[in-house]
Amino acid sequence: MPRIQFPLPERFVFATDIQIYISHVNQGGHLDNAQLLTLVSEARVRFFKSLGYTEGDVAGFAIVVGDMVAQYKSEGFHGETMRVSMVPQDYNKYGFDLAYRMECLDTAREVARGKIGIVFIDRATRKVAAVPATFQAKVQALSMDQA
Repeated sequence: MPRIQFPLPERFVFATDIQIYISHVNQGGHLDNAQLLTLVSEARVRFFKSLGYTEGDVAGFAIVVGDMVAQYKSEGFHGETMRVSMVPQDYNKYGFDLAYRMECLDTAREVARGKIGIVFIDRATRKVAAVPATFQAKVQALSMDQA
């Protein structure tokens, strides 16, 4: 079976640091698969918060995760602090991919990379909605600050 290959974007517009707690570690002594998703989800919430949004209200719309992909590059261990960097990319009519990279701050070792498919939802109709222009403008402003 071929392995997932996920190239990293050239740059990221957001980063947050998250420590690996003992509850994130499996019996093998390293970061658990399900807990990787937990840490990346926490980083996603922080990304939206940095733009002034909650996941339940992004420019008047809710968001849902449509899909996720993760590629492990190394192990993460209890007590290590991970920097999770993110950038929206590959926009479509109803959403975008939120690409991420997780790396250990102490060793600069890449632990994981991947993307999260984000879809906008009209709360009243529970149907997919177009990406709000105000959201795109905020992300573009972030991109300009990083240039």
